[in-house]
Amino acid sequence: MAPAPMAIAARPNPPDARQAPIRRILAAAFLRSVAVGMVGVLLGIWLARRGLPPGAIGEVVAAGLGGTAVAAALAGHSERIGRKRFLISQTLLAALAGILLPLASSPAIALAVAFGCMLNGMGKDRGAAYVIESALLPEYVGKKTQTWAFAWYTLLQDSGYAVGAALAGLPAWTTAAGWTSLDGGFRLAFGCYAALLVLAALLYAGLPAALDAPPAGPPRPLSPATRQRVFGLSGLFVIDALGGGFLTAALVSYFLDVRFGVGPAAIGFLYMAARLANAASHPASAWLAGRIGLINTMVFTHIPSSLFLVAMAFAPTFPLAATLFLLRECLVEMDVPARQSYVMSMVAPEERTVVSSITSLVRQGGWAVGPAIAGWATAGLALAAPLVVGAGLKISYDLLLFAAFRRVKLEQEGGATVR
Repeated sequence: MAPAPMAIAARPNPPDARQAPIRRILAAAFLRSVAVGMVGVLLGIWLARRGLPPGAIGEVVAAGLGGTAVAAALAGHSERIGRKRFLISQTLLAALAGILLPLASSPAIALAVAFGCMLNGMGKDRGAAYVIESALLPEYVGKKTQTWAFAWYTLLQDSGYAVGAALAGLPAWTTAAGWTSLDGGFRLAFGCYAALLVLAALLYAGLPAALDAPPAGPPRPLSPATRQRVFGLSGLFVIDALGGGFLTAALVSYFLDVRFGVGPAAIGFLYMAARLANAASHPASAWLAGRIGLINTMVFTHIPSSLFLVAMAFAPTFPLAATLFLLRECLVEMDVPARQSYVMSMVAPEERTVVSSITSLVRQGGWAVGPAIAGWATAGLALAAPLVVGAGLKISYDLLLFAAFRRVKLEQEGGATVR
């Protein structure tokens, strides 16, 4: 039977003292996900309304993901300044984007705001806060329930993305009600984005002061075995992330808006349904991983999702494209809890924060490069080119991952303890 969501915090004693920080972290992750889900849908459409061509839109999205990648790299060293302080400061800095971006008067200023405030046009959060939370979570659970713990964590995140995608209809709703102009509705939505992140920072402020305690000694380097395993995986994650960079919510929303003329409200509801499909898939991922293994779960759910994406690129109508997109979203996130559990199980507990930072950094780096190339491909080749190229890169990653790691069994899969 699957552990209940709050059971992931129930193992250490005394339970009340350990559950409160986890609940704050989960609540903050949910609020952060709502904000990211909303801005992921709106960013590309907003920038297009401001007159930016596809190439420039891709560059702004890439700049925001580049800033997120830098923050993810710094998160690997957050224990030196305090993980609580780091969570609060980077969340408040991200909130500034909701205030500054609507005031940007040129593409150059938009680029600077996106990078400096880590504006996430991906529609999914794999940034600095995610790095720290992913490293903390295994400290509260046993190996046998670790994959389920990550499944509940990612389910909560995807539920937040769903709510945020629905809120992307805010500009259309306020305009239809006569409360604002359409541009005013977009500015209101960006203000909500900032407010959600401020609330998340307040939740982080209530975390235990012990999270800011300095480490007992100097940082220990990763062991040679860990470096070999993590760098091997990271090389593959770059390929997957580069493909994902072609498929950011901002660029896919732009594709749907231009191809079918459906507008942000319809796209927002589509993304809401997609995130709910993502959320439902995470418990299924943990169940499947317990039966066929973590690597098999990652690969054999991911490849079909990419094939649905290729078909979506050539769909002649919005209902068909939306159906193919939702079929893809039922599968595409099933690798996430399996991947998180796999990576965290391959390293020693004291290495988790650094390893989480490394793997998140390479993914953010791939995401940061992808949108700029995708924007140029949209302008120079075809509107659907990013979907086809992104899917091809992801399939390549899956095949290489299976070839390289299919025989590596971890302790929770009945294999040897990996250290």
